Amino acid sequence: MSKLRILITLELLAFLLFLFCCQPQESPPAQEQHQSGLTLSKADFGQMPEGDAYLFHLQNDKGMEVKITNYGATITSIKVPDKQGKLAEVVLGFDSLAQYLGPHHNLGTTIGRYGNRIAGGQFAIDGNSYALSVNNDPNTLHGGAQGFDKKLWTATPIESSDRVGVELNRLSPDLEEGFPGNLEVKLRYWLNNENELHLEYEATSDKKTVCNLTNHAYFNLRGDASGDVQAHLLLINADSITPVDATMIPTGERMAVAGTPFDFRQPKAVGAEIEADHQQLRYGNGYDHNFVLNRQGEGLELAAIVYDPNSGRRLEVLTEEPGVQLYTANWLDVDAGHAGQPYRRRGGLCLETQHFPDSPNQPQFPSTLLEPGEVYATKTVYRFSNK
Repeated sequence: MSKLRILITLELLAFLLFLFCCQPQESPPAQEQHQSGLTLSKADFGQMPEGDAYLFHLQNDKGMEVKITNYGATITSIKVPDKQGKLAEVVLGFDSLAQYLGPHHNLGTTIGRYGNRIAGGQFAIDGNSYALSVNNDPNTLHGGAQGFDKKLWTATPIESSDRVGVELNRLSPDLEEGFPGNLEVKLRYWLNNENELHLEYEATSDKKTVCNLTNHAYFNLRGDASGDVQAHLLLINADSITPVDATMIPTGERMAVAGTPFDFRQPKAVGAEIEADHQQLRYGNGYDHNFVLNRQGEGLELAAIVYDPNSGRRLEVLTEEPGVQLYTANWLDVDAGHAGQPYRRRGGLCLETQHFPDSPNQPQFPSTLLEPGEVYATKTVYRFSNK
């Protein structure tokens, strides 16, 4: 072979190598191994006009897995072992950003600025009236038509000596959905090796406003595609509920649960009395009510326990909030959730830790007013076990 041909061949090989190296290569999600056996990884989840969506994958040394996206600050997945050690998906969710961009029934989303309903889509502070987005006629529900569940948050992986997580931030501008004040919100999700997922919320505002943040995860401890949750045993640490009118707004009273289908002070199957002839159940088409928790003081206290006898999985919900909304997916109708599985009515249950619905219009309820210079701060813990 002549020197010219050798030179041409070498140049051709170099050119082909250059082309190969310049092609975009699919890379696995970056993963960090924590010294305690915890792992944290981040992967692309899709693009939106305002930025990129990501999916964060947290895992502990017991095999529990949690996935979170910065779109809606959403818990997309929680997998925990059953009594045989077999992992299963225990929250309802979707596998793609495109699905969350459609009707998503708030599967796992963060709710704000105000969880639950505000009557007539309006309230007043210091004599100033605020008209909100009405999306649950005639009321405002879960922050309005474009609440926090439909926003792209900024996200940063975080870790400490014994847990890993994600911090999510967003600025809710003054009068977003009608709410006053520029609200700076910070949310941290933490996973530890005790099979606990911690939710830590913080917010500050430059004007007087109202704030009531929560998460809307639907739990099915038997597995997200296993049917309804009516055989799940449920305990709620509450002697009363805040009964509602026909539009699901609290009447302002408290109704004792004793002698009613709302008595979950001892473990009872979710479906045991869900079809009972009770006006409150007719209003909600099932359970969709705020339970007034029996709190002993400040800090984290037990709100509820859910147990699935079939799988042996158990969920304890602890919170600093005064109430928890039990919602039994009375209107759920999703054709394709995880792995294309359908979710139908009562296919999950929500335990939304919260201040009471319509508190801005009901001064006898615990206040949700946030003053400039104050810090809204609250925590909730989901603790899983299989014994």
